[in-house]
Amino acid sequence: MDKWIALVRTKLRELKLTQEKLAERVGASQGGVGHWLNKRRQPDLPTMNNVLHALGLEHLEVALVIRERSDAGDKPGADEYTYEITSAFRYPVRDWVTAGQVSEKLQAGYAAPPGTIFEVSDHYAKGAAFWLQVTGDAMTAPVGVSIAQGMMILVDPDIEATPGKMVIALTPESEASTFRQLIEESGQRYLKPLNPTYPKTLFDENCRIIGVVVQATVKF
Repeated sequence: MDKWIALVRTKLRELKLTQEKLAERVGASQGGVGHWLNKRRQPDLPTMNNVLHALGLEHLEVALVIRERSDAGDKPGADEYTYEITSAFRYPVRDWVTAGQVSEKLQAGYAAPPGTIFEVSDHYAKGAAFWLQVTGDAMTAPVGVSIAQGMMILVDPDIEATPGKMVIALTPESEASTFRQLIEESGQRYLKPLNPTYPKTLFDENCRIIGVVVQATVKF
C-alpha cells in the first residue's frame, strides 16, 4: 500500500494533477482520494488499478500476494496465512529484434498490442520497460555473476548506462539486440560478455544502448 501511495503521489506531481482531477478520472470523490493517499481508508484492488490507469500507468498492476507465515503462533486456530497488498508491476515480453525498436513514442506512452505476454516485477520503471528471454551462453560465466540461457531479464530504458552495468545494445554487426556488460578500459568503452570464450566488442558512435538490465529471473 505504501508503494502504491508513493507512486500515485509522484505521478500526480509529474502530471501536475490535483486530487480533485484524479477523483474525476476514477469516478470518486476528492475526499475519498484524500483518504486513500493518507491511509485512512484502503481502496480495493480494482480501484487501485483504475487509479494507475487514470495516471497513464496502464502497464502497471497492483496484485494480491499471499505469503505463508513462518510462525502461526501458540493460539489454537491461529491463521496459517497472512495477506499483503504489494505493488506488482507488469511489463511486456519482447523479442530480441523488436527490443531494438524502442522509439520516443513508446517511451512517452507504451501500449502493448493484443496478445502480448506480460511478466511481473517489483521494479518500478517510469517508461517502457520490457522483459527478454536470454538466448545463447555469452553471459554464462564460470564464476561470479552468471546469466544463463532461458533466464528472463528486465530491461529499463530510463536508467543511465554507466560502466559496469549489464545492458541491451544495438551494434552495426547485428539486427537483433545484444546482451553484454558495458565496461571502460583506458577511456574506451566496450561491450563485454561474461563468458570469457566470447570476444568483447568496441562500443563506438555506431552502437546504441537500448536499456539497462535491472533484474534476472529463472523461467521454468
